Amino acid sequence: MAHVDARPYAFPYDGSLAPSTTVLISVDMQRDFLDDGGYLHSTGADMVGFRKTIAPIRQVFEAARAHGYLIIHTRAGRRPDLSDLPPVKRFRSERAGASFDAAGALGRFLIRGEPGHEIIEALAPQPGEPVIDKSGSSAFYGTELELILANRGIRNLVLFGLTTDVCVHSTLRSAIDRGFDCLLLEDCTAATDTGNYRAAINTVTTEGGYFGAVSDSNRFVRALMPASND
Repeated sequence: MAHVDARPYAFPYDGSLAPSTTVLISVDMQRDFLDDGGYLHSTGADMVGFRKTIAPIRQVFEAARAHGYLIIHTRAGRRPDLSDLPPVKRFRSERAGASFDAAGALGRFLIRGEPGHEIIEALAPQPGEPVIDKSGSSAFYGTELELILANRGIRNLVLFGLTTDVCVHSTLRSAIDRGFDCLLLEDCTAATDTGNYRAAINTVTTEGGYFGAVSDSNRFVRALMPASND
């Protein structure tokens, strides 16, 4: 049996940590969320906290790939013609200070095909790693993610990325409802508001781990060595 040291329980609950049962999901590590001139930067967000996630995620990627774990990447974005953008979403983005159809240094914000929509080079997917394009907050909404996981017999998910309280949490909650055991790596995620970040992390561990377990990049990497022999 192999576990990651986590709270409030060792993950996964049944000790089944292995490449055959466990997949990593890197949520929306895109230029629009991490680079100057992108969507988040244009809303006035402090980019330092977001960029701090890059180094620990790289560490996780290197270890996971070395031990045969699949990494699935997600990208948030809309169709270029905005035909999949509900009016209320446009309204909300404008209130946040950066409308979806506005143009920045990286092209139109969060539009598929624009430079800002791409995953940052430091965390670029490798051949064979699926990239899920999504229009909603959850990576399960309107995508083929659930089918990919089912075809591989996956039951454990390790989640991280941006932002903690929105797309990461939405994906995690959707996964829990589908019966997956979930682990959130807290140093590999960030939010625009510190209070929201802390609340999102704490919410996972409530009621004995209602939404799964929480750990960090170092503990996850340490757990991979015995798991790789499974």
